[in-house]
Amino acid sequence: MNFLDLHRWDVTPLEAIEIQNRLRRQLILDQAPAVIRTIAGVDVSNAFGSNRLFAAVVVLDLQHPQPKGFPILEVATASLEVAFPYVPGLLSFREIPVVLKAWEKLQIRPDCLMADGQGIAHPRRIGIASHLGLLVDLPSIGCGKTRLIGAHREPGPLQGEWSPLIDRGETIGAVLRTRDGVSPVFISPGHRMTLDRAVEIVLSSQLRYRLPEPTRMAHQLVNEARRAA
Repeated sequence: MNFLDLHRWDVTPLEAIEIQNRLRRQLILDQAPAVIRTIAGVDVSNAFGSNRLFAAVVVLDLQHPQPKGFPILEVATASLEVAFPYVPGLLSFREIPVVLKAWEKLQIRPDCLMADGQGIAHPRRIGIASHLGLLVDLPSIGCGKTRLIGAHREPGPLQGEWSPLIDRGETIGAVLRTRDGVSPVFISPGHRMTLDRAVEIVLSSQLRYRLPEPTRMAHQLVNEARRAA
């Protein structure tokens, strides 16, 4: 599967910030797809004490759920030794190159992607889900297990209840309860996505677990790939 060549990757942290500030102006956050038939889950893992990263992309069929989950249409994994340092707020420049290496192997173009990380819930409003959405030109959603920035009140205890995630007076995401009584996840639109639609898609792709199936399956697969290596 192809992707756009929007910038260089061999950059310094200061150059990476300049790229983020330029790219965020290209994000579309006032429209979203009405129908999502297939969705790609994306996750990245690193080998402990190493600069080798592993990525997994799993494409699920949301239209035909089965008792044990959504059918897996395709899986792609990759690993890559990276040089960009670990810098909070710039993880896209460390992680996306290995994701794109896996993405190139896909034969199916999904309708949407969901990344384990942030969309616009980011200091410069362009986390990995937003950045990746621009590169592959797809609607995208960030689904983080933890909060990066912003303030919020605790959402109600029932599945589907959520509260806004707010930073500097701007709503940048939703703190969403995906199952009754479990810890919430942090949802934010990435690209070509609205917040309300992102919440709907996450809930429609969530089954028995706290995490929605796209990122849960990608997380499971990337850890299997890392352990196998």
